[in-house]
Amino acid sequence: MSTGRDPGLQPERTRLAWRRSMLALTVVTALAVRLGSTGDAVGALAAGGTVLVWGALLVLCWPRGTGTGPARTGGRTLPLVALGTVALAGLGVLLALRGLW
Repeated sequence: MSTGRDPGLQPERTRLAWRRSMLALTVVTALAVRLGSTGDAVGALAAGGTVLVWGALLVLCWPRGTGTGPARTGGRTLPLVALGTVALAGLGVLLALRGLW
């Protein structure tokens, strides 16, 4: 009987999931910057906020997505990514409402 644990493909699936998350965040950020680049101050602030949130989330997701080790947040990565996602959604709503007026 072996005492070691065989993780199988789980580490690879985890890395791929974090990479998909980073790619989705990058696409959302690019779309927000495009929507916010119409020239008014609200759009520019929302686009700038989106880029800041994207940068923070990229720093959180990068170690897990590249397999270079666990995140340096002491186990708080998922709640911080969830908070960042909610912030991006709020900025997206702000950009959409700005476009409607």
